[in-house]
Amino acid sequence: MPADELANEFVTQTFFDGQNFRAVLFQAAPMILVGLAGAIAFRARFWNLGLEGQMVWGAIGATAVSMWQVGPENLRLPLMFIAAVGCGLLWVLGPAWLKLKLGVNEIISTLMLNYMAANFLLHLVYGSWKDPKDNFPYSPQFRVFERLPELGGGVGSSILLAGVVALLAWWLVSVSRAGLYLRFVDANPRVAHANGVPVRRTIYGAVLLSGAMAGLAGFAVVAGQEGRLTQAFYQGYGFSGILIAFLARNNPLAATVVALLVAALFVTGRSLQVFYQVPFSMVQLIQAVIVVCVASSDFFIRHRLRRVGGEAAR
Repeated sequence: MPADELANEFVTQTFFDGQNFRAVLFQAAPMILVGLAGAIAFRARFWNLGLEGQMVWGAIGATAVSMWQVGPENLRLPLMFIAAVGCGLLWVLGPAWLKLKLGVNEIISTLMLNYMAANFLLHLVYGSWKDPKDNFPYSPQFRVFERLPELGGGVGSSILLAGVVALLAWWLVSVSRAGLYLRFVDANPRVAHANGVPVRRTIYGAVLLSGAMAGLAGFAVVAGQEGRLTQAFYQGYGFSGILIAFLARNNPLAATVVALLVAALFVTGRSLQVFYQVPFSMVQLIQAVIVVCVASSDFFIRHRLRRVGGEAAR
C-alpha cells in the first residue's frame, strides 16, 4: 500500500470509525496514567524506568482486595483503587531511598525491580490465584461491582479517571508550590538546595506520586479492561510511558494528548494488521522513528553545527 493511502486509511480508521475511536479512548486511559507517571518522575530528575513493575503491583493490590473480599460491596472498588495506589507507591519507595541515601543509580534499581514484579505476578497467576474454573493463568473474573463502570456508548469510565488525574497533575506542576519546587529541582538541584528548597522532600514526593500513578494505571487495566489479573497485561506500557513523557517534555496536558495519539497508533495498527496485512512491527518502527526525530531535533536546537574549512580543520 502506498504511503499516502496508508496515511489516509490511518486517519479514517481512527477518527471516523466510531468503534475504533472508542477503542482508542479505551486504550488511552492507562497510557495517559503511565505517561503522567513518567513525566512527574522525570521532572524531579529521577529516571523511573520501573513503570511496568509499579503497574504490576498496582494490579496485584487491586486484585488482592477482590480475591480476599475486603470491605463491603459498595466500597470494594474504592478500596481496590486505594490498594493499587498504595502498592505502586511502595514499590518505587525502595529505589527512591537507594538513590537519595546511597547514591544507587535509579535506572538500574527500577529496571531490576520490573523483573521481580513480573516473576511474582507469574507466581500468583500460575499458582494460588489461578482461576479454578478455566485452569488458565489468570485470576478469577472480577464481580460487576469490582469493575469500572461504563459512561455510555461503550466508553469506559477509566478515561474519565485518567482525565481527572491529568488535570490534578497539571495543577500540581503549574500552579502549586510543589510544582515551583519541582521546576527549581529540575533546573539545578544544588542551586535549589542553596536557596532553601527542600530538594529531598520534593524528589521523594514526585517519585512516590509517579509510583502511585503507575499503580493506578495497573488498576485501570485490570478493573477497566481485562476484568481480572492476567500474566501479560503490563507489557509495552513501560516503553510507551517513557515515550509519552519524552514527547510531551514532561508536561501533563501535553502527555494526555500524546497518549491519545499513541493509543490511536496502536489501535489503528491492529486494524491495519487484520484487514490489510500490515505487520504490527511497522507500528513499533513508527514509534522508534518518532523518538529518533524528536531526539535529533532537540540536539540541533541545543547545538549548532558549523562547517570547518580545510585550512581551519588542520
